[in-house]
Amino acid sequence: MNSQSAPSGKHAIILVVERDPHIRALEAFFLNEAGFGVEFAADGVAALEMAREMKPDIIITEVLVPKLDGLALCRAIRKEATMKDTVVLVFSILAAATRAREAGADAFLMKPLSEQRLVDTVRSLLDQRAVSSPSADLA
Repeated sequence: MNSQSAPSGKHAIILVVERDPHIRALEAFFLNEAGFGVEFAADGVAALEMAREMKPDIIITEVLVPKLDGLALCRAIRKEATMKDTVVLVFSILAAATRAREAGADAFLMKPLSEQRLVDTVRSLLDQRAVSSPSADLA
């Protein structure tokens, strides 16, 4: 198994915000198998608190999570100076790609869950983040 590194060379950490325990288990399995570290939050408020503390490489959020929905979570992350550059992937059963982009999401995936599509999207987002890091040439 290859370990996926974050741009700084550390093990990439993903915060997943998902209310469905079956989807959480699948996401954990797929992302762990791909070499990522995974943490979970069951609601948007807990996710925002965890994100502030752990500074994940990517946040994957469902739109329909309790207390603070995934789109509101994305907007809150974009407003905070220390997290505004955090990569956010919205993953939902709702056809909400446009609303996710408007909220500041970097990408949107429609359920049902596909291992390859999820892992490929996460890797692509990490690669894009590495290219657009402050040390990269901003042409």
